[in-house]
Amino acid sequence: MRKTLLKTSLAVACSAMAATSIAESFVTIGTGGQTGVYYVVGQSVCRLVNRDTATTGIKCNNPSTGGSVDNLNAIAAGERQMGTVQSDSEFRAYRGLGEFEGKKIEKLRTMFSIYPEAFTVVARADTGVKTFDDLKGKRVNIGNPGSGTRTTMEALMKEKGWTTADFAVAAELKPAEMASALCDNNLDVIAYTVGNPSGAIKEAAASCASTLVTVSGPEVDKLLADNSYFAKVTIPGGTYDGSPNDTDTLGVMALLVTSSDVPDEAVYQVTKAVFDNFERFQKLHPAFENSTPEKMVTEGISAPLAEGSKKYFMEKGWIK
Repeated sequence: MRKTLLKTSLAVACSAMAATSIAESFVTIGTGGQTGVYYVVGQSVCRLVNRDTATTGIKCNNPSTGGSVDNLNAIAAGERQMGTVQSDSEFRAYRGLGEFEGKKIEKLRTMFSIYPEAFTVVARADTGVKTFDDLKGKRVNIGNPGSGTRTTMEALMKEKGWTTADFAVAAELKPAEMASALCDNNLDVIAYTVGNPSGAIKEAAASCASTLVTVSGPEVDKLLADNSYFAKVTIPGGTYDGSPNDTDTLGVMALLVTSSDVPDEAVYQVTKAVFDNFERFQKLHPAFENSTPEKMVTEGISAPLAEGSKKYFMEKGWIK
């Protein structure tokens, strides 16, 4: 009887220890809207991490969130361990600039960059909008608060000397809500800083007559010259219905970031899961196809590398 009780007690204790271990190794990656590429990034990374949970003890999940700024604030508060963010948002967060003035995130660390994101502006074909200057006086979705789209839009508006009063409507819709608002004629223009092709933009292009909008000109050139985290981007013709020609715009890099408070081993294992299965990762979304380890270790990074990621990259000989 005593042996049976002992075995039962040990089993309960082991189960409790196992549950504690999994809880202590639980990683949450903040993403973005469910129709965006950030959400696919989180899904993809977690899929690779969770394939090896039995060995590493790390279990990963990827909730839909408000995007870059939301993820950075949640990481700073310890509510999420990792998140996908735009390179310009990381730049400001680490230095306490812009929307992060007075709340500098000194513990912010970069794991790796992933792919370029184009500031993708789409207009209903019947509006006559062809360039970014044409947005003035139109019904425009400027992006939901906390999103990278919103910060890019606000940076452009600042260069133009515009405020939300320059638009007939300045909507704050999330990506999943944009296509229906455009095609129901509740908006003239939607904008989304995203890796292409994007599900949300494809939905809009397929649901109603629409076209991509060129984002260029002196103010854009100045924004590019003054901010190293921005780059010129061309969306290839044919990426979306209604836009057969190349469209010039600007963009940033999508990054996976974390905090120095997150254990180095957890960061190492997540990094390892992606790069040890890199070909599998590339196939999970077209936006990842042109990513290379060499680019992902250097491009768009403006906060220090996380120690766990640095350890893996040094093992591979990608950095010294």
